[in-house]
Amino acid sequence: MNSSDQILKKKYLLFLKKQEVKGEPFLNKLNQFKNFYLPISEYIYRSLRNNKTNNLIGLSGGQGSGKSTIAKILKIILEEKYKMRVINFSIDDYYKTIKERKKFSKKTSNLFLTRGVPGTHDTKRLYRDLKKLKSKNFKKLYIPRFDKSIDDRSPKKKWSIIKEKPDIIIFEGWCVGALASKKSDIKLPINLLEKKEDKKIIWRKIINQELKKNYKKIFNMINTLIFLKIPSFKYVYKWRLLQEKKLSLLSKGKKIMNKDQIKRFIMFYERITKSMLKKTSKLADITIKLDTKHRLTSMKIK
Repeated sequence: MNSSDQILKKKYLLFLKKQEVKGEPFLNKLNQFKNFYLPISEYIYRSLRNNKTNNLIGLSGGQGSGKSTIAKILKIILEEKYKMRVINFSIDDYYKTIKERKKFSKKTSNLFLTRGVPGTHDTKRLYRDLKKLKSKNFKKLYIPRFDKSIDDRSPKKKWSIIKEKPDIIIFEGWCVGALASKKSDIKLPINLLEKKEDKKIIWRKIINQELKKNYKKIFNMINTLIFLKIPSFKYVYKWRLLQEKKLSLLSKGKKIMNKDQIKRFIMFYERITKSMLKKTSKLADITIKLDTKHRLTSMKIK
């Protein structure tokens, strides 16, 4: 192993060490690095080398599947090994402000007060920013930031400034690449939230229409879609608890969800997450299966 490979491995292990929460260590670190992260980075690099416009990488998977961590690992490898300029951000950063969500929910359904589902993102800004990032005539760009602990967009002084055109854009999010359903498929409620709080199917219809129109336009821009396939929806709850634990360590004294709040919160995501487990794994360019302990177990590349 040469010195540059050793530096890369060291950076990777150091990053994971900082991410670890007490009692939840990362497993098979070097195995995952060699068998998953390096081949994926190589795939991205070769794809870009073949066509300079293949620079938008979509990364999706159920809540708590490790999207943000994996996006950062790929960024480390692409920058260190391939000397590329890489940016990564989440669809979560484009949530509408609490003020905008209140206004939209008054017109439609109270359920849109809760961030997460299609309809709660600023799709106009997101589409415009992705177009700018992919444009040959790149100009300085501000990527918004969303503070989940206050459930609102961060002030502009905390936004990310992109000064140079990136070689690679890693765009991650739980619903990235999701498809709209048939109208007949959304009629029957999938959980108590839909049954009790969306009796007239207003919320579900708007979400589906958003996926069909505004989100499809955004997702069609993705050149390579990577999908993290979780074992089943029940692990969304378990892994979401871990996310809140991390958030509580990083944001002392700020708003953190308890177990009951998380149970209700993930009901908002259930329909699309289950649909993606069936459909997106077949459509994605790279599908990675996760086991119950968060380990990447197998990978299928188209």
